[in-house]
Amino acid sequence: MTKEINIKNVKIGAGNKIAVQSMTNTSPLDSIATVNQILSLEKAGCDIVRVTVPSLQAADKLPEILKSIHIPLVADIHFDYKLAIASIKNGVHKIRFNPGNIGNQNNLKLLTDYAKDYKVPMRIGVNSGSLEKEYIDSNLSPSDKLVNSALKHVRLLEKQSFYDIVISVKSSTVKTTIEAYEKLSKLTDYPLHLGVTEAGTYDMAIVKSSIGIGALLLKDIGDTIRVSITGNPVLEIKAAQDILKATGNMQYVEIISCPTCGRCKYDLFSFVKEIEKIVNNIQKPLKIAIMGCVVNGPGEAKDADIGIAGGEGKMVIFKKGKVIKTVNTENALDEFKIELNKII
Repeated sequence: MTKEINIKNVKIGAGNKIAVQSMTNTSPLDSIATVNQILSLEKAGCDIVRVTVPSLQAADKLPEILKSIHIPLVADIHFDYKLAIASIKNGVHKIRFNPGNIGNQNNLKLLTDYAKDYKVPMRIGVNSGSLEKEYIDSNLSPSDKLVNSALKHVRLLEKQSFYDIVISVKSSTVKTTIEAYEKLSKLTDYPLHLGVTEAGTYDMAIVKSSIGIGALLLKDIGDTIRVSITGNPVLEIKAAQDILKATGNMQYVEIISCPTCGRCKYDLFSFVKEIEKIVNNIQKPLKIAIMGCVVNGPGEAKDADIGIAGGEGKMVIFKKGKVIKTVNTENALDEFKIELNKII
């Protein structure tokens, strides 16, 4: 089990709930737009949010942002330790920074001293596009390059007696991502931030992230996740939550429905969409089955808490495989809602 790290009021690692993260894509100098996007992410269920801090002007905008949001804020820093220190002084709750980029132990000590004083953890974020030349030119496998680079950065922090560390080793290649995290999980007990980097636009990003993040979660690897999607970051939250649901890491109302065939005599798709609206935000371990016909419906879905199956003008509502009511197809949705509301 990984160690526990506190990011403001969010605890990650040590078996805590897997935290969902995202990153703003607004200008860091536009605090109003950034706040509005973060509030949208909060509403969607984001637990931790990251903003880029490429300049001191951007760092100076952080207090404005922080006073209007409610979830932990992470400053994304590249190369300049002074920006990391400025971000810490301005109140951020975590830094994403690779200490090897400083190139000076005195500067690193100054940064870690501030991080210790302000109790700000640091994420070492290595990906295939940010590897040091020594690893790019090496004969190591792609996953070993990521792992070795990450551990090199970890050792730099540990030499400064700094241990509030989170690690990520992301690749845009799913197989490399999985291999890297599997190897890293055996070599460290620091919390791991999962993700497939640069996963593309929505459709492919969902596929790559579901395979990469999902495979790792099913092996109990990972403490916090981000689904990387080109576009509106709010979409990342729903995708991340769906991955958590599918891997058993988040309670939810599960709807199972058949793909339909010629035996289906009603608009099953619209029926499912109506029920989804009712249960969308309910976090309860409940299984609902919406099946196309009575030939296989109750039998195939006998483990469902409640279900319905269609027939010629008639439909049956069942619970745990036992039919409790037969209803006319035109009244079926209303009748099903009545029974459903009794158990949600």
